[in-house]
Amino acid sequence: FSVKVYVKLHHNSPRILCLTSHLRNLELIDPKFQWKGPGGGLSSENSSVEISPTGTLILRNFNLSGVYTCSIFYKLAAMQPDKNLLIKYLIYAYSDPNIYYEVTARYHAAPCNSSHNTYFEKTLLQILNKLVGELSCVVTLIKAECHHVKMQRGGLQNEIFFTFSVASLNREKHNRLCQDNACDASHRLIKAKQLIETFFKQQVEVSRKRSEPLPEIYYIEGTLHIVQVDCCYPGYGINALIHPNCPECCVVCSPGSYNPSNGIHCLRCDRSLIYGATKC
Repeated sequence: FSVKVYVKLHHNSPRILCLTSHLRNLELIDPKFQWKGPGGGLSSENSSVEISPTGTLILRNFNLSGVYTCSIFYKLAAMQPDKNLLIKYLIYAYSDPNIYYEVTARYHAAPCNSSHNTYFEKTLLQILNKLVGELSCVVTLIKAECHHVKMQRGGLQNEIFFTFSVASLNREKHNRLCQDNACDASHRLIKAKQLIETFFKQQVEVSRKRSEPLPEIYYIEGTLHIVQVDCCYPGYGINALIHPNCPECCVVCSPGSYNPSNGIHCLRCDRSLIYGATKC
């Protein structure tokens, strides 16, 4: 049977033994070890591979998922013929899920064909990005739809339904300068979420204090909703049934599956013959 091993993408693997638990407790004479990977034979001459004299394998900066096999040739006594054992590993690259926030909010709007709405959409996006810019986060407009809404016991009004995503960017330079968790992408993202919540709360407070009529376009109190969304890199997905030892990991898609986008699951595709497929 195959042994599953999970290695974090672009990290070093654990020590992978070319021995069974039974053989570890025996005295082996003239053991020889041969490792093969998805690309063929493995050798310590390759900078990304380290094989010890006792056959232990370490894969450096790992990114090549697939079947790895080790053949061990040995004798239990000097006069006996060689014995041979093949050990098979399925080694999977994995990464932690990426996290972003999806933000939805509604605004009272100008007539749906008005250029005022278009200008406001651009301005609001600029304001939100300026809010979170110092945290190396980015706000992206997913959609802005103008609808006519029949009010309870009232007439029609125009409303813009906004959907944004808020994501943290990689900030290697900043991470080198930081010594605490404030540099972590998830911590920066949480701070960005708090700033956005404060921004909309302040809009409500300003509207309540206004003595003059409200402007044509304004935030509708109580319509802000922020939800956390997990996603994986293309070619990776989460599947606790297939990978019970890494149930919350984004594991590389096996042959027969693929993930074309930043989705959360590998989709079935019988034509996919490689690990990490991004198309069917």
